[in-house]
This record gives sequence, structure tokens and C-alpha cells, in this order.
Amino acid sequence: MTAPLVTPIERPVLEAPNGAKKVLLHSCCAPCSGEVMEAMLASGIEYTVFFYNPNIHPLKEYEIRKHENIAFAEKHGVPFIDADYDVDNWFARAKGMEHEPERGIRCTMCFDMRFERTALYAYENGFPVITSSLGISRWKNMNQINDCGVRAAAKYPGITYWEYNWRKGGGSARMIEISKREHFYQQEYCGCAYSLRDSNAHRRSQGREPIRIGEKYYGDDTQES
Repeated sequence: MTAPLVTPIERPVLEAPNGAKKVLLHSCCAPCSGEVMEAMLASGIEYTVFFYNPNIHPLKEYEIRKHENIAFAEKHGVPFIDADYDVDNWFARAKGMEHEPERGIRCTMCFDMRFERTALYAYENGFPVITSSLGISRWKNMNQINDCGVRAAAKYPGITYWEYNWRKGGGSARMIEISKREHFYQQEYCGCAYSLRDSNAHRRSQGREPIRIGEKYYGDDTQES
């Protein structure tokens, strides 16, 4: 039986800031954006997915995440903007931060960079509101993400960052449910080269095998990374 496009549950009716009817959603991947996309669809909010993630490394990982996100957007009839993969620019900005911890200043730089491009696109293309799927992950610091989003939006007149908590009301659980239903790729690190390095170092310290890119999918087993 074909899975429903939107999870059939009772949801609160969402309203974008200032009553906006058009939202630009920065998406980092299909698993994180699945619930956010369905929640906005259920509330009748018109939105476009904006994929700008030059932090993702290596290219194989980037392509898997991007193309899966494209396929999910197409399934829902949602417009998808495939932005630049200016990875050299990202590494240049990260210079000197190579050994900063997760949720530290390197992550702030990364969020700033991605949201600044999102806000610029929104300003140039008539989207009054931007938001992101990044905050739904329990591995992320939501306050850090929101601060970066608000700061990026403030650079452009008429642009607002929507600080909605996509985790609440069971959002985090539905994120996993949708990922299993869709058999999404289950990435095992944040995305950047330094996150991959540190994740593999942690695995070695526990006697575990290194991350194998492109091999693990939600629903294949009961374990979560």
C-alpha cells in the first residue's frame, strides 16, 4: 500500500510570522526536513525548499543527502532550489576552527554562512519568511540555530526568521517515523569533514568500525545513530 503523503494525525494549524503565506525552508537533509515539510503542508503554508549546505563532506555524502531531499520534495510537489556547493568557501571560513567542538564557534560560522545565503535568496525572490529544519535534530543547539537565523534575516529588510520549535508536539518522534516510512538514508555524522573525523575517532576509541557512507538507512534495524 502506498504511504500517505502527509502523516494522518491531528496537528495544530501553524501560522508563519506576520501571517506570511510564503516561506523559504532551508533544508539540511530529508530526514530532518520530512516532519517540517509535512507540518507546513498540513497547515496549507506555501513554501519552497532551499538546499544550501557546502559544509557536507565528502561529495558522495552531499549528493546522497541532496538527491534524497529532491526526491521527497518532488513527491510532495514542493519547489526545490539547489544552491551552490561552494565547498572551498566553507573550508576557508572554517580555517582556524578545525579543532573546535561540536556546537562551538565552527558550527556558528557554518549556520551563519548557510542562513545568510538563505536570507539573501529570500530577499531577492520575494519570500518574507525563512526557517530551517536544522533545529529539529536533538543533536543541535536550538538557541544557537535560532540566533544565527535571526541574525541572518536582520541583514535584509522585510525578512523574518521563523523560530518555531519543530521538535514540540511529537515532532522529533515523527521525524524518525517519517524517515523509517520513507527509508531515508541515515547519516551518522553532522556533515562536515571535521565532524566525520571526530566521529570516526570516537568509534575507534570504542573498537567500532568507521562510518560507511551510503550504507545505513532508517528501518534497516532498530538502532539509531
